[in-house]
Amino acid sequence: MAEAVANVARRVNAIVEDGGDTLDLSNCKLITFPDGVFRVLKSVSDNIRVVLLAENEMKSISSKLFLNFTQLRELDLRGNIISKLPDAFLKMEHLTSINLAYNSFSIFPDKLTEIATLERINLEGNSITEIPVEKLSNMPAMKWLNVKSNPLDSNTQSALQSLNNVETES
Repeated sequence: MAEAVANVARRVNAIVEDGGDTLDLSNCKLITFPDGVFRVLKSVSDNIRVVLLAENEMKSISSKLFLNFTQLRELDLRGNIISKLPDAFLKMEHLTSINLAYNSFSIFPDKLTEIATLERINLEGNSITEIPVEKLSNMPAMKWLNVKSNPLDSNTQSALQSLNNVETES
């Protein structure tokens, strides 16, 4: 445990010192996003464009993540055990790419369809059976959707083929 905490501290301090735009806390054995990170990164939070939280053990995402890192372009949450997104996710006005592959979603997170800037959605390896194809088709920036390895019903699979200007992998 001490090693994991030290690893997170090292990575967060590097962002503050170097002024980078990417916060990489992947593979840190996190079960939640550490509140202390928000305090340490307060002075540089507007510079953070990419947050990588892949391959942790997170069951949920703190609303604080979306309220503090308002300039996010990319969010990688793959390989956790998340089953829903908080309402604060709708604050992500600049998000272009989200990776939610290999989590615990059984229902397509409709909040994704409300982010006008979103271009890429990866939901591979969840337990989703239906996709709101009509809502996805109304997303102005949407270019790529990956829903491979989900138990999609046949109607949904057929409807996905009708998405214009969106590359789908199912």
